[in-house]
Amino acid sequence: MSTSDKIQKTIHNAVSNVKDATSETLHRGAAESEKARREVAGDTMTTKEKAGSMAEEAKDRIEGGIDHAKQAVRKNT
Repeated sequence: MSTSDKIQKTIHNAVSNVKDATSETLHRGAAESEKARREVAGDTMTTKEKAGSMAEEAKDRIEGGIDHAKQAVRKNT
């Protein structure tokens, strides 16, 4: 791999890491927001609404974890 290729890969990885870090932060923030919404609403939410909210929180946490994992893989390759 030439020096030019290494530089391009480094730049590409840096840009990708920033995108994934931003996405991770947004997903984790959305998950926390969903959890807080449930805590505030409390018993005014129906069981179906709570289940949907919990599923949304879980989805956002998983997506945040995926973004984090992509960064970790990039750092180790």
